[in-house]
Amino acid sequence: MGAETLVKNGEIRVQLEAKAPVILGLQPAALIDHVACVDNDLLDQIPGERGGSIPVAIEDLGHILSQLKKHIRISADSPSPVKTMAGGSVANTIRGLSSGFGVNCGMIGAYGDDEQGRLFVNNMNFSGVNISRLRKKKGPTAQCVCLVDAFGIRTMRPCLSTAVKVQSDELTNEDFSGSKWLVMRYGILNLEVIQAAIGIAKQEGLSVSLDLASFEMVRNFREPLLQLLESGFIDLCFANEDEAKELLRGDQNADPEAALEYLSKYCQWAVVTLGPNGCIAKHGQEIVRVPAIGEAKAVDATGAGDLFAGGFLYGLVKGLSLEECCKMGSCSGGSVIRSLGGEVTPENWQWMFKQMQIKGLPLPDIRN
Repeated sequence: MGAETLVKNGEIRVQLEAKAPVILGLQPAALIDHVACVDNDLLDQIPGERGGSIPVAIEDLGHILSQLKKHIRISADSPSPVKTMAGGSVANTIRGLSSGFGVNCGMIGAYGDDEQGRLFVNNMNFSGVNISRLRKKKGPTAQCVCLVDAFGIRTMRPCLSTAVKVQSDELTNEDFSGSKWLVMRYGILNLEVIQAAIGIAKQEGLSVSLDLASFEMVRNFREPLLQLLESGFIDLCFANEDEAKELLRGDQNADPEAALEYLSKYCQWAVVTLGPNGCIAKHGQEIVRVPAIGEAKAVDATGAGDLFAGGFLYGLVKGLSLEECCKMGSCSGGSVIRSLGGEVTPENWQWMFKQMQIKGLPLPDIRN
C-alpha cells in the first residue's frame, strides 16, 4: 500500500493511497447464501443433524434447491420465498462491521467467474468493504443453502468442494500490511491457508480472531483445532455453546464455563455465546456474563454469531471494556436475527442503534 510521488508546478507532493483496512477478513472461498424458511418435511429429508452445517456435493445442493418451492413456509416476517446474498461467516462479520459500524474493512479470498461471483463482489462492495484483495478465478463460486425452521433455527448445507478459493502460496505480506485485525473461521479444508495467513499476519503485527465454525467441525476435526488454539497465535476466539461442549468432549466438565477457561489459557480474549442466555467472556483475570437482548424477535438465527463477533470486535477497536464489548455484540447479534439471512436490513440497524443508546453504549460514526 505505500505512496506515489507527484510533481506539480515544481512542487513535490506525496499522494497517499487509501488507508489499509483496520479489519481484514480471510474467507478463502467467496460464498453465496440461498436462505429460505421451510417446513419440517424438507428438513427430515436432508442427511445430518438439524441446526448444524455439513458440506454437500453439487448434486445434493441442486436437489435441495429444486425442492425449496414445494416446502417454502411463508410468514409475515419472511414474505420473500428465498433470499440470495453474499454469505459465509467471515463475510457476514466484515459486511456488518463496514455497513453498520463504519469500520474500514477488507476481504481476502477468491471468487469465480460466474453470476454468483459477481453477486458476491457487488454485495460486499455496496456495503463499503474493500474488495481489492479478492482474486477472480476461472471456475464456480461456492454456494450454501440455509434452511430456517419455524423456531428460527437454521440448518446449513454448503457446497465447497468444486469452488475456487485462494491458496496459501498466493497470500502476500502486502495483503496484510497496515491492518490491525485478521478475522477467520475454522475449517479443515482451509487449514493450510489459515496457518499461512496467521504466519504473515503475525509478521505484520496483526491480532487474530478465530470463530469455531460449527459443532460438527469441532467434533470431526478437534485435534487440529486444539493444536491451532494451543499455538498461542489466536488472540480472540468465539465459540457458541454447542461448539464449546464439543471442544472439551470427553472431559468431566465439558460445560461453557470450562471451555471459556480452556480458551483463555491460550487466547487474550475468549467468548462463549449462549443463545438466548447471552454470553460469557474472559480477558486476563476478568470474567463477565452479559444477557441477551430481550427485545430481539428471532426470525432467523443465520448470522447471529457472526454479527455478535462484529459488534465485539468494534468494541475492541474502540477500546471499550470487556463488558461493553459483549453488550455491543449482543446488540449487533440481536439485529440480524430479526429478518431472514445474514445481512442486517437498514431498519434493523436503526433498531440496533436504539438498543445501544438504551444501554449507554457509544454510537458508531457511520461513513455511509
